[in-house]
Amino acid sequence: MNHKQNRYLAVWLPHLSADRVLRGRLRRLAPPPNKTTRKSEISALIEPAPLVIVENIKGAMRIIAISRKAKAAGVGVGGTLADARAIFPAIDAVETDAYADATLLTAIAEDCDRFTPVVMIDAPDGLLLDITGCAHLFGDEDRLRRALGRRLAHAGLTARMVIAGAPDTARALARFGRTGIVAPGGDEAAVRPLPVVALGLPEDARLALFRAGLKTINHIAELPTLPLVARFTANITRRLDNTLGRTMAPLKPHRAIPVCITERRFAEPIARSEDIEATLADLTAEAVDALGRRREGGRIFEASFFRSDGAVRRIGVESGRTTRDAAVVMRLFRERLDALADPIDPGFGFDLVRLAVVIAEPMDTSQTSLDGHVAAENEIADLVSRLTARFGRDHVVRFHPIDSHDPERSALTAPAVQESRAGFWHEPEEQEPPLRPLRLIDPPQPLNVTADVPDGPPASIKWRRILHPVVTAEGPERIAAEWWLKPNALTRDYYRIEDASGRRLWVYREGLYGQGYIPRWFIHGIFA
Repeated sequence: MNHKQNRYLAVWLPHLSADRVLRGRLRRLAPPPNKTTRKSEISALIEPAPLVIVENIKGAMRIIAISRKAKAAGVGVGGTLADARAIFPAIDAVETDAYADATLLTAIAEDCDRFTPVVMIDAPDGLLLDITGCAHLFGDEDRLRRALGRRLAHAGLTARMVIAGAPDTARALARFGRTGIVAPGGDEAAVRPLPVVALGLPEDARLALFRAGLKTINHIAELPTLPLVARFTANITRRLDNTLGRTMAPLKPHRAIPVCITERRFAEPIARSEDIEATLADLTAEAVDALGRRREGGRIFEASFFRSDGAVRRIGVESGRTTRDAAVVMRLFRERLDALADPIDPGFGFDLVRLAVVIAEPMDTSQTSLDGHVAAENEIADLVSRLTARFGRDHVVRFHPIDSHDPERSALTAPAVQESRAGFWHEPEEQEPPLRPLRLIDPPQPLNVTADVPDGPPASIKWRRILHPVVTAEGPERIAAEWWLKPNALTRDYYRIEDASGRRLWVYREGLYGQGYIPRWFIHGIFA
């Protein structure tokens, strides 16, 4: 792959923790500020004194993050809170909340999905956006970068952003260099003047490089590779090549990359349910047309609704069969929307609606067989899809056969919309009763049994305090445990029995006589 043609936007939020605290204070202001309230007045209300985020490290409260106001006042990161208060007595200290910071960063990543579907979270305070092929949707790279900057600033977040041809290059420049746009092919020249810390090496490696007089990336890049690896391990050359843009480390997107995407952007946000449904119907029609050109059908569809205030709501539906029927997909979305306990709240309106095909599979035009089996199967699959959309994926299940003689492992339940697992069901012989009941008792219930020793079938059983005389019994079916899964499990002898009232039961004796163990009897199922 030619990395020189790729473009990445790195976002660093240097005051993420402090900005989160200030955002929370702003929401709790009573009365809330109006449009005529000056920014300086709002800042004085939510941050009367420089704000710092502290954490207890080895028995001392240390500053791990600061606000813009604290930075302007000269407060630094890494020192103790006591030392900071000796200089700034009125300093405002708040304990860290890593979970809240991660939640906010995830919400920002969700909103950045409006700029590109490939967003990576660079924890704990950064993002990486693959904007390859996306800039023209906003005019050019500069307009895209400015649009993202305005959204972050409007949300009360401080951000440094850089666009470059490699993710590590953009990341290093956003954190340690100048913000802006690096022209294609200029990555290496842009990062060479940066300090060694921009490589993201461990502390011991950075200290060793500093002591060796290597203070910038340019100093390291000029050294021969072999002596450098011999002295500092191969990790330093790998990090160096990634930062210079020569190679690219694997990236893990925050969300799976869809097969295809259709979307609508609105200059004026929409809020009426009729407009939202009509937009979704148009996007669905465009998506199935794209699938038709690819000779594929969709299995999982996801609708994303981007609110103008940055909130994102996503609704997914899954089809029991591959489809490119827009009417079927829209029916699933309507079922899903009707079943929501918390309806979609448009707030001040959605300025972007997107439909993504998350999973697609090859699909050719099928011809219905003469006996109508294909049509019947499609009707069942559509019913499963509608039930899943209404009740949820985990509430509509089917049994899948498993290649195991253990009754408790011969089948499992899985979402009905999933493809059937490889395997087959054992069909009973014609005019013969089934060998096993359809539903097992879990766990098996103990019985009091009268039977001939050592291997006689049950003559009578007592289950739930009721005595059941046995009229007929068939068996035994001896089933040994799967030793590689249950090394200490005992052998079971299963019997199909019928009592005097006509009830047919499936019982077993656990263990064998003469092995230092008194066998026990259990009921494992009831035949319909």
